[in-house]
Amino acid sequence: MISALMWPLLIGLLISGVFEALLNPRPRPFWQRGWAANGVHLGTWLLLSGVLVLLLQRPWFAAMVLLSLQLVVVQSSNTKSHTLNEPFICHDFEYFWDAILHPRLYVPFFGIGLAIAASSAATVAIGAFFYWETSLVTSEGASLFLISTFEIIAMGVVLLSFSIPKLPTITLQPIQDLQRLGLFASLWAYGIALVRSPIPTPEQSPFHELTEIAKAHQGDETLPNVVLVQSESFFDPRPWCKDIDTNLLHHYDNTRTNAILQGTLNVPAWGANTVRTECAVLTGIAPAQWGARQFNPYRTLSRHPLPSLASAFKAAGYRTVCVHPYLASFYFRHKVMPQLGFDHFIDINGFESSDKTGQYISDLAVARKIGRLLEDDDNRPLFVFAITMENHGPLHLEAPSQSRLAATLPNAAWPLADHLCDLAVYLHHLGESDKMLASVKETLDIADRPGLLGWYGDHVPILPAAYAHFTPPDGRTPYMIWSTQAGAGVSEHSAEASAAHELAANELGVQLFKQVFGHALNSDMIKAEPEPQEQE
Repeated sequence: MISALMWPLLIGLLISGVFEALLNPRPRPFWQRGWAANGVHLGTWLLLSGVLVLLLQRPWFAAMVLLSLQLVVVQSSNTKSHTLNEPFICHDFEYFWDAILHPRLYVPFFGIGLAIAASSAATVAIGAFFYWETSLVTSEGASLFLISTFEIIAMGVVLLSFSIPKLPTITLQPIQDLQRLGLFASLWAYGIALVRSPIPTPEQSPFHELTEIAKAHQGDETLPNVVLVQSESFFDPRPWCKDIDTNLLHHYDNTRTNAILQGTLNVPAWGANTVRTECAVLTGIAPAQWGARQFNPYRTLSRHPLPSLASAFKAAGYRTVCVHPYLASFYFRHKVMPQLGFDHFIDINGFESSDKTGQYISDLAVARKIGRLLEDDDNRPLFVFAITMENHGPLHLEAPSQSRLAATLPNAAWPLADHLCDLAVYLHHLGESDKMLASVKETLDIADRPGLLGWYGDHVPILPAAYAHFTPPDGRTPYMIWSTQAGAGVSEHSAEASAAHELAANELGVQLFKQVFGHALNSDMIKAEPEPQEQE
């Protein structure tokens, strides 16, 4: 019985070490990690192997299943590193369920052929092992099997209990921690850090105090309508790639020229993980203050509400609406948005199939929805937070169009080189985002109330082939604050004003936006130049 269990354990353990070497970025060799990280690897292997042997009663089959699961994590990590510049961490296990619910957002990055082949191979392997490997449980040896299996599990538990507390403190930089600790130890370290990370308190949000300032503006008829757009994968790629038509974002260029404030944001995401940026914007709490919860803060926010940008506007008497043309349940937004002070959440059910452009609801359809909300006047100012989807990946599911190249890549030869295919698709939809910007501005301009528009990108897009060819951008995204009250100006000291009566109505929204862009996302803020004063 011992030898029947020992050989699968040992050989499987050796293969698991080989599988770790397939990771990119690759962890340090075992002899450079320290005994604690190696102890966690061994303890995890013993624990999981023992549990699987207990359930399956076939040690070779159990080893194969465990190695297959590890290989899935390795492949997931490599794909994530390739597209998002971040390896697999403990928080990502829940995305396997999301991949089942929302396969379009995940499976294409792995390759549909690979996913089908892996599933087919797993089915064949399961049947083969059940057929050829007999169960170790017999009427005579059942007790010995149970004792031996529980001994393996106990050794794994003991080894983990001694090793995990001795792991080095993680940096919350996933690449560095994976390289230092290896796969198993880094997963354990991030999981424990997630459990131990304190939940941010309401006092940590700048909107905790700003809510009192906002309350003083209730009933003020001069309060502007406010629209804040989180534009999916929006950044200005023209400085990064000189082949792009310079007029692609002419509405964006005009808006920045006339903006009250504009600059760039050091967003905490690359290619995806939108909610990291979104959470920082809505709560005003920088990602570092979330500890290990920063990688998916909405899981925490779904149970623990915090003061937010929306609740501050609501305190000032605003009607607050969130518009997101996707499933409301994705990232728990159906729970989070009401917790943050939104009166109404319009998800994909508020749109028609004809509103699609490419794979998702178009940005112009979202602009039309914002326009209808602004027309629905109930004598209250309106705050709309729009989360767009048109530019969401995977971009390679959509074929580039030769007819669109004149407005995006005018000098590109057809057929396009591989590194330009996804880029061409992205640039077309980016141009549609620019049209949305013009549409929202026009709608705010014709409304009875003055209007304030905030615009920013949540992260750069997923374009690994283009980044490899042109070198990657720096990952920052632009933001700007624009007002319909041209030349109204904003007091340079509005962010420091302590009394509500010192704030003009238009400055309330600007001050709230400053807390988001200047504090939570560590912006490079560029103040509008003051108008020259006439000499007396």
